[in-house]
Amino acid sequence: MLNFLTFLLSIPILGGGIWLSTRANNTDCLRFLQWPLIVIGVAIMVVSLAGFAGACYRNTFLMYLYLWVMFFIIVLLIGFVIFAYVVTDKGSGRPVPNRAYEDYYLPDYSGWLKDRVVSSNYWRDISSCIHDSGVCRKSDRVVGGFPESADMYYRRKLSPIESGCCKPPTECGFTYVNETTWNPTGLVVNNRDCIRWSNDQEQLCYNCNSCKAGVLASLRKSWRKVSVINIVVLIILVIAYVVACAAFRNNRRMDNDEPYGETRMEKARPNWLRTLRF
Repeated sequence: MLNFLTFLLSIPILGGGIWLSTRANNTDCLRFLQWPLIVIGVAIMVVSLAGFAGACYRNTFLMYLYLWVMFFIIVLLIGFVIFAYVVTDKGSGRPVPNRAYEDYYLPDYSGWLKDRVVSSNYWRDISSCIHDSGVCRKSDRVVGGFPESADMYYRRKLSPIESGCCKPPTECGFTYVNETTWNPTGLVVNNRDCIRWSNDQEQLCYNCNSCKAGVLASLRKSWRKVSVINIVVLIILVIAYVVACAAFRNNRRMDNDEPYGETRMEKARPNWLRTLRF
């Protein structure tokens, strides 16, 4: 039952990795981050089956191997949870007056994840992925045969990537035409994204710092959701591991024909003490 429980616990970990993989293909577009979680989930699944076989056939070697490998998996999972929280520690959207959505700014983020996203090699692939996913095209809405009004658009809850990549920053002061078409008003703002914005549907704000910040914000949300599940699974795994250690010690006693419980206490008590007692 214990090994079957750990086998079941591998499913949400593996599912979290697959969910991140789906997000990477469709939204977040950073594809290598989900693999550690998938590997850990598969490893727990395989090791649990080995432990299950060891418990059923009382194979001490398999149980010993199970304990050691599970120990390293727990350490790796702890490291992954810590890593996920450290690299997503900073950054969030900024509220915009009279808007339901938030704007995203790259200086609000820092650290290893930001360095990966903004690097030219990674961003070339990420921006192409965002373009190919059609996230901006899918944000278009038609009401009564016409694009929705500016007031309706301002009341929408945009995703970080929709806000950062599909429209110019609000402080640019552009005039709304539709979800992906905005006309400049000549307002001078110290934000280079205002210059980078293009109404060309192939460009939009894919090269803007706000788009990079939107990707980071989306990654942060995804990783935090998965990390909560991982922490719960980790606590249960640690409890299961402690019980497995006790079961392994008990199994070794049985293999060595060592007495335990009351029998062991009686064997440990000298005969003359038993004589005096009676």
